[in-house]
Amino acid sequence: MTSIGRKFCLTASVMAVAVALSACGGPPAVPDTKNLDELYQAAKAEGEVVWYAPKPEAQMKPAIDAFEKKYPGIEVRYTNKKAPDLVTQLNVEQAAERVTFDVSNAGGLTVLPSQSMAAKVDWASYEVPGDQIFADDFVYVWAVPKVWAYNTDAVAAGDAPASWDDLLDPRWDGGKLSVEARGSFMTVWAQDPALGTDPGLDYASRLAQQQPHYTENTTQAHTLVVSGQTPVGTDLINLVLDDQAKGAPVAVAPVGPTNANKSYLFVAEGAPHPAAGRLLTAFLASEEGQSALVDTYNSAIPTNTDCTDAATNRVIGALCAAGVEWFGETNLAQYEQFSDYFPEVEEALGTDVN
Repeated sequence: MTSIGRKFCLTASVMAVAVALSACGGPPAVPDTKNLDELYQAAKAEGEVVWYAPKPEAQMKPAIDAFEKKYPGIEVRYTNKKAPDLVTQLNVEQAAERVTFDVSNAGGLTVLPSQSMAAKVDWASYEVPGDQIFADDFVYVWAVPKVWAYNTDAVAAGDAPASWDDLLDPRWDGGKLSVEARGSFMTVWAQDPALGTDPGLDYASRLAQQQPHYTENTTQAHTLVVSGQTPVGTDLINLVLDDQAKGAPVAVAPVGPTNANKSYLFVAEGAPHPAAGRLLTAFLASEEGQSALVDTYNSAIPTNTDCTDAATNRVIGALCAAGVEWFGETNLAQYEQFSDYFPEVEEALGTDVN
């Protein structure tokens, strides 16, 4: 690099620091902003924000539209990508100092590996509620509780399984249950003291004796239930509610308790648009952002069972109507426990074949 180029990198103005450092080969610098107004001005100078998350774009569109309306001049570029793939991609890009996206999601087994890749952010200065800030650098934006669902054309409401033990009834053996092979639906056994990890492994072994139809992920299990290929299966409540709204014959079975399955946003260290990434994340955590997300069943819900907002939040309403209690994560130690527990569950299910 020439001396003129070096001088340019050292003397760039605050609003142009990100561009200047990018031109010099380093990651964009984060503008020194103290509040949302200053953050918006810096984000508007960047012009766009790149968001990757494991959700169909149609589910995120109401929130994206609301953000772009509130903050004109900033375009949201969204990509639906699986969470494990995001972790792998970001790890490679940060090592190469070529990060291509700004905001990502973390949940379940991707929380711990994402922690070291997240930018350090004072979220409170951007008005993010304290109870939505997790492990300092993550922001809780939605929960997708894991549930058991049933096909209403194949199973009458009164005949649907109503407890974990009901799923072991002989009438559900021989491939009548679609079960996610990774065993993440068993998370609550590590959360609820009344259940417990060791009893959970015993339960998983007994569930395996039912010879369920194992699927690679929960979305595939959901598809089998909706199509009627299996009458009952592991599911995600937002998938159930989304297809219910389209007239599909699917409902939440009253099997509980369950895991709230929290999902967090974080801004990637070295993000190309660091101010815009912070602004989008703060917006999605705000009341306005949550109001947009709730329409597609992706909003935050209380950490543990609380039916106060059942009338205005369909996720809470569906859980409470089915009588399903839920537990959410409260600290990193729980995610550490999950990383140890899931492989044991897979072994008990007989799905730990690589």
